[in-house]
Amino acid sequence: MGGLFAAFTKQRAADRRAQFKKALIHFEAKIGGQLFGPIPENRRREFFCLDTHTWVWHEEWTDQNGQRQAVTTRYDVRPSGILKSQGHMSYQKLTPEEDRNFRKAVHLYGERIESEYRRVLGQQA
Repeated sequence: MGGLFAAFTKQRAADRRAQFKKALIHFEAKIGGQLFGPIPENRRREFFCLDTHTWVWHEEWTDQNGQRQAVTTRYDVRPSGILKSQGHMSYQKLTPEEDRNFRKAVHLYGERIESEYRRVLGQQA
């Protein structure tokens, strides 16, 4: 009986950690989506760090025909450079301009996320 309870408790703790991580990613994605100006009505934009080597830019909108559109770009940060992939396309190296813009976005993201965490955690203290 003790083994079953221990396994259940361990699984609940793992589930809570996963939910917490998911909530943090959503929080950061929303902030990241606002880095490049206001988000138009009926549009969703997210930019976030998924893990130590993966960044994601995601945007959704409704086109003039009322159809829902979405574009997701994944950035894979490697020692040899930064690669990107959109949709089902294979990874391609960033152009020099894309590389500069990506690095600037990551820098702004870090500043904004740090500021927001300080603000939120300061309110709870």
